[in-house]
Amino acid sequence: MRQYFGRKLLIYGLTFVVAVTVNWMIPRFMPGDPVASMLSRARVTQPAAVEAMRVYYTNLFGFDQPMWRQYVNFWAALLHGDFGISIWVFPTPVSTVILNAVPYTLGLMIPAILLSWVVGNRFGAYAARRKLLDNTVLPIGYVLTATPYMWLAVILAWALGVIAGLFPVAGGYSFSMQPSWSMTFLLDLLHHWALPFLSLFLVALGGWAIGMRNMIIYELESDYANYLAALGAPARLIRRYAFRNAVLPQVTGLALQLGVLVAGALVTEIVFSYPGLGSLILRAIQNQDFFLLQGAFMFIVIGVLVANFVIDIVYVMIDPRTRAGMAGAQA
Repeated sequence: MRQYFGRKLLIYGLTFVVAVTVNWMIPRFMPGDPVASMLSRARVTQPAAVEAMRVYYTNLFGFDQPMWRQYVNFWAALLHGDFGISIWVFPTPVSTVILNAVPYTLGLMIPAILLSWVVGNRFGAYAARRKLLDNTVLPIGYVLTATPYMWLAVILAWALGVIAGLFPVAGGYSFSMQPSWSMTFLLDLLHHWALPFLSLFLVALGGWAIGMRNMIIYELESDYANYLAALGAPARLIRRYAFRNAVLPQVTGLALQLGVLVAGALVTEIVFSYPGLGSLILRAIQNQDFFLLQGAFMFIVIGVLVANFVIDIVYVMIDPRTRAGMAGAQA
């Protein structure tokens, strides 16, 4: 067991190093000059003042140093928890800007991912043994899983927001309100959360339902299911074993699809102008804010790696064959 998790930690550690390096490189190969963008927002017209401010900001952000020195400094600052100063909202630290957006992204992603996985697996299991439900779930599931997140978000915003007027189509809360723990603000927050959540939930739901439906059918036609049926085992018991075996690939699929789901959540936030990491990344790109981009991507990378590691642990706990294999290898 220790050797297994030791290898996993080593793999995740190497993945983290590669991801951090790519994260550092991408913003620096983007077109545009972040210092020039910052000076344009300052609306300074005197050439001497412009040059003085350019020299100051170039030295402040370390852009005057060689690339290898910038890379070493980036790792040194990262190990101290310092993501730098945001160019877009100068002089606010990047960590402060990200921490203000993270609750919105987590509050949107975690319920959408977990609920779509649970509900999709249940619907797929029911559809595998009920023909009427199968004839409806399967076509709808194919349509939903093939639908791009941003396209469904636009359709929902138009249908339920603009036409029906049931939900707001932009923002995390009403502009006339200030964040607080009051019931009025929390209800308004939930009202703005509904459409982004629904767009993520529906797209992911279709894929999980189709996957579970196919796996249940495969398990019910396997040798052990036929053997149990020949012994006179109740159909409910056979279906229970089939579901337990079919859910294992779905757990693996959750780990594999986690990055896609996170990307879909970020795009959905941009469509609805939801104040999460997706909107933050868009603002950082528009303002050539290297440090904000690096910080946002870093949080996403760490989150995906930690979630995958947790899923690996859960898989070992729910699959006795994995534990038996580890015990045999140690013996």
